[in-house]
Amino acid sequence: MTSTRISRGRRGAVHAAAAGLLSPLLVVGLQSAPAHAASGSWCGGMQGPYQKEAERFLGRKVDGRQSVGDCRAIRDFQRGHGIYPQYGYAGPVTWNVMKVVKQQRAAGKNPNRAGNCPVNKGRIACVDLTRQISWIQDGRKLVKGPVPVRTGRNKHETRTGLHQVYWRHKDHVSSLYDVPMPYSQFFDGGEAFHAIDGSVWSAPGSHGCVNMRTADAKSYWKLLKTGDEVYVYGRKAGT
Repeated sequence: MTSTRISRGRRGAVHAAAAGLLSPLLVVGLQSAPAHAASGSWCGGMQGPYQKEAERFLGRKVDGRQSVGDCRAIRDFQRGHGIYPQYGYAGPVTWNVMKVVKQQRAAGKNPNRAGNCPVNKGRIACVDLTRQISWIQDGRKLVKGPVPVRTGRNKHETRTGLHQVYWRHKDHVSSLYDVPMPYSQFFDGGEAFHAIDGSVWSAPGSHGCVNMRTADAKSYWKLLKTGDEVYVYGRKAGT
């Protein structure tokens, strides 16, 4: 995603930009591990600096000491959220994802509790950059979500404000990055909702688009139409 706004009249030239890095999150700075560690078949019992925090998040006994059970629970979380290598090390990458997931879970069935997304617009898609979630509401009624999303990285932040869906392309492919962007729904220049083949929790983020899991992008495709409004607010950590 470039930072240049693409005019809506140039719909055929919209590249999307969207996709951003699809590579999984990487744990860095660890001692060497067996070759099969990354596959998740090995749990080395290495204790990370966020051991207690990970134990508390996962509902484990909080003693700050890595056990086989702790290792497997952390590894399962890493598997489910695209964090590699997957051998149960509670490092900063894993803990940062846990913090995001914790905020997303706390949104529950009332993501607009604070009233930040307009309730006087009828059907509208809301994007909270701070919590990295999106949902669709109709007035005060929750229609879909909240669902986890991945928005723009530093210097490619998803633009805040009130927008409208102006172009939809189910099988879009980015001409900038040569990556598929299924179920694209563009709402501001080259920024769009679309599915990615990867983890929506992976850093550093997109080039401005709102990346979604495939099932969520499909649901948004069915629920939204050209002209529907999109409201983006908040600020993503690290941007």
